[in-house]
Amino acid sequence: MLAGMTSPLYEPFARALPLGSIRARGWLARQLRIQADGLSGHLDRFWPDVADSRWFGGQADGWERAPYWLDGYLPLAFTLEDDALEAHAIERAGQILDLQHDDGWLGPKEAHSVNPEETGRYDLWALFLALKVLVQLHEATGDARVEPAVERALKRVARQIRILPLFNWGQARWFEALIAIWWLYERRPEPWLLDLALELRVQGIDWRAWFERWPLTEPTRRHQWSYLGHVVNNAMALREGILWWRLNGAEADRGAAEQMMALLDRHHGTATGMFTGDECLAGTDPRQGTELCAVAEALYSLEWLAASSGDPAWGDRLESIAFNALPAPFSPDMWAHQYVQQVNQVEASHRDPPAWTTNGPDANRFGLEPEFGCCTANLSQGWPKLAAHLWARRPDGGLVAQVWAPCVIRTSVADTPVEIEVETDYPFDEAVRITLRPARPVELTLHLRIPGWAAGATVATQGRQQPAAPGTFHVLRRTWNPGASVELRLPMAVRLERRPSGGASLHRGPILYALRIGEDWRRVAPSPHPDLPYADSIGDWEVHPTTPWSYALAVDEANVAERVGVEQRPVGDRPFSPEGAPVIATAPARRVPAWKLADGSTTPLPTGDFAAAEASERVELVPYGATSLRIAEFPTVDD
Repeated sequence: MLAGMTSPLYEPFARALPLGSIRARGWLARQLRIQADGLSGHLDRFWPDVADSRWFGGQADGWERAPYWLDGYLPLAFTLEDDALEAHAIERAGQILDLQHDDGWLGPKEAHSVNPEETGRYDLWALFLALKVLVQLHEATGDARVEPAVERALKRVARQIRILPLFNWGQARWFEALIAIWWLYERRPEPWLLDLALELRVQGIDWRAWFERWPLTEPTRRHQWSYLGHVVNNAMALREGILWWRLNGAEADRGAAEQMMALLDRHHGTATGMFTGDECLAGTDPRQGTELCAVAEALYSLEWLAASSGDPAWGDRLESIAFNALPAPFSPDMWAHQYVQQVNQVEASHRDPPAWTTNGPDANRFGLEPEFGCCTANLSQGWPKLAAHLWARRPDGGLVAQVWAPCVIRTSVADTPVEIEVETDYPFDEAVRITLRPARPVELTLHLRIPGWAAGATVATQGRQQPAAPGTFHVLRRTWNPGASVELRLPMAVRLERRPSGGASLHRGPILYALRIGEDWRRVAPSPHPDLPYADSIGDWEVHPTTPWSYALAVDEANVAERVGVEQRPVGDRPFSPEGAPVIATAPARRVPAWKLADGSTTPLPTGDFAAAEASERVELVPYGATSLRIAEFPTVDD
């Protein structure tokens, strides 16, 4: 690209609504409140890496951790609609703005060193992350300081990378800077921004090219850690192509994530829709771990893909990961989390030697900072960003329902204020009611995502019910009067899916079901902050099973509908907890005596001709995200 180039950016299928346009309601608002009352809402009050961060004028960590936390805390405040949280988020973001250096450098200038020989070099990934925070701040508040601050920071980056090229995390995650670059370019279409984008692209890892001859088809060997195999980098790389496509318009970039996800599924996929990586990619064994940071970043990638591509299948994948893999590694009160979760997790404990490909012995415990603090800082973005991306806007002003959850959308169409309320207990229930409240009659097109599994789906409006094709957007174009409503029915038949291990998983709608296992939570360390009023909530725990878990399901594809029963219950305050699970499934099963506990995990999944000598019994299954211990990938046996 020559200096002075001014090519326009390609327009995505849809764009996220500005932060604050979507407010959570129902069970989702309650889940966000749990998060605000837990670690997310308190980290900057007691955890030194955030509370005393150099980003806020302190003396502690000056790299990714404070921006990571604020990248989730800020949307938490503005989707939960909490004035106190909003004011605090604005204050923290304002501190970053206030501390910008005269030369445009954003954040601390102290070196971040991954390796000793790199002392004196600052990995720009943290600065890219902080720019994302400032873009959100502007969306939510219109803060006039943001635009000039972003411009100055990007000009400083442009000077920096010509002297010291990207390296390490900045090289792997270069495309994150495009979020701020495109945002600023659409306000100030200046050629230097496109030049900067190209320079970052040239210096960064070309993830699409890497996946064209991708060699990472086996679990990572111990001591073979790499940036290219790092699970979080791979989760983030899913959005590289769709971000870069905006500049070059190449269909190979627009569709790059499809090939990437297909390869990750085939060689490292799990029943949750997420892939494994206990630091690096770890294969398809349901005993392997998946890092919480990777879950959070995969969701953000999918939010970009769902809006920008116009492919409703990305919404299906987004829901599968969000409603299963996201809640599972948290304690129900969200005061503790795991670094890695397992699909088959019958104990969460210290493991020495560790069972993981690249993590240490405590990665599976629940706590404040198990293994590394990156997930402690980054865990906040999952639920709030999901809420902020439930709906998106088309270039013609139409609105797109990308993910189903209870919420209120406040926007305008043709200068007419419009409020849309979504009332639903989805993903636990199949009914969705949408009520439109424009200030006056308004012409508006709704694109309603019909999940690929929803055979027999219907959409009813103005007294008429229509069939809706699974795996599509059902489009309604009309003039809407105040109080008009749309009712969706998304039938949730129970499905059995075969897994690469030879086992099987049970799904209903977007929810994966898992065996409910009795849990014995054991504190393994005293609270590191005994003087705090919430000291008892902070600490490290192991979780041990109190009930049998080694079952084979007596179910197959032909009889799953008749053999698996489903009972729905009211959705309470903590739907992602063992005692609060809103849906209970039961299925016939037999104990497998040869399937045992070894070194904190199960022995390999029994497959083929194995004896299940115990009598048949019915076992209780609950949503995967409502469990801390579970079996979700089962052997199957004839009954």
